[in-house]
Amino acid sequence: MATTKKKAVRKARKGQRIRQVAAIPYRLQEDGSLEVLLVTSRTTRRFIVPKGWPMKGKSGRKAATIEAQEEAGVVGKALKQPAGTYSYWKRMTDGFIRVDVAVYLLQVTEELADWQEAANRQRAWLPAADAALLIDEPELSTLLRDLTIPPGDPV
Repeated sequence: MATTKKKAVRKARKGQRIRQVAAIPYRLQEDGSLEVLLVTSRTTRRFIVPKGWPMKGKSGRKAATIEAQEEAGVVGKALKQPAGTYSYWKRMTDGFIRVDVAVYLLQVTEELADWQEAANRQRAWLPAADAALLIDEPELSTLLRDLTIPPGDPV
């Protein structure tokens, strides 16, 4: 993962756009209402969605699923097509780089009591509209606010 980040920084310094993948873990309540899972970032502790660098040999959907398990401790099935995209400025040690993120919806089937980054992150299930208010990235906030789950099987 560190090599991918270094590669991305080199690309960004050359003026190229760089990519990440993210998951919006979701669940439907008995009353049909939608909740999404946010996690805190490790450094700034603000609420974000699980995201990371693309993984060699894995689709964006698969990489987003892995990030959701590592960062949020959830397992599930991601929809084949991204729900949308957003861009943000990623804080690096020596400045900021612009990142484009493809976002996949992940229907949560299991919530783990212990997971890889449990000691570094908090998670919160919220109605999508409330989650949108806590997100700093305007494009991601809009995506959450307008979120609808397509009918049918997620895979």
